[in-house]
Amino acid sequence: MGKIIAVAGKGGTGKTTTASQVVRYLASSGASPVLAVDADPNSNLGETLGIEVEKTVGDIREGFMKDPQGVPSGMDKINYLELLMNQVIIERKNFDLLVMGRQEGQGCYCMVNNILNRFAEELASTYKYMVVDNEAGMEHLSRRTSGQVDYLLLITDYSLRGLRAVKRIHDMLDDLKLDVHQKGLVVTRAPKELNETFLAEVKEIGVEIVGIIPDDPQLAVLDMERGSMLDLPDDALSTQAVGGVMDKVLASFA
Repeated sequence: MGKIIAVAGKGGTGKTTTASQVVRYLASSGASPVLAVDADPNSNLGETLGIEVEKTVGDIREGFMKDPQGVPSGMDKINYLELLMNQVIIERKNFDLLVMGRQEGQGCYCMVNNILNRFAEELASTYKYMVVDNEAGMEHLSRRTSGQVDYLLLITDYSLRGLRAVKRIHDMLDDLKLDVHQKGLVVTRAPKELNETFLAEVKEIGVEIVGIIPDDPQLAVLDMERGSMLDLPDDALSTQAVGGVMDKVLASFA
């Protein structure tokens, strides 16, 4: 099975931007095949990668629940759902994208979720790397996979509010029964020197800082132009910083 790199943090801290740059790094460094998974119900990983998403796993689930008897003649429910899942995987040259979408509505989704979970695990085994952009609670990751995470990148901006959100995520890992092998903290929009108050809270969390991403004006330009992170120059400040983070992550797998 390939390596699972999960990205988590409070909304607005640069979590999805960082996740998309992790995908960019892997895809451009010959680490394919790479599967990018948008597990945040507020899905915008595809947008940051310049991809228009038309259908999600959530759409499949809701559509099936509305008409569970609508399986084509001669096909069982398992094969039908797996066929639909294959159709929502968006393929690009160096990576694929799977968007989880909205959470469950009313009713019992146990059977459907079990099938989708099994498919997700089988799918992950065919990729060298899977990069998962999570919601802050990380429920999708705990429900849709075996619960194994090879490296968890906890993202905070340079604020105590963002850092305390990271602490809450870190503290809930055991309750979610996630098997996180390694983890590191990434600080976005940060100065080169972090003040003592911030560092004291980092020490309390007990997670090492593996990267500091400075404020990058090229990200703001790209956002205004609705561009893709794949088009960000190699010499952009954030690109170089994420590259340094990923060098550490991949070295930890050796």
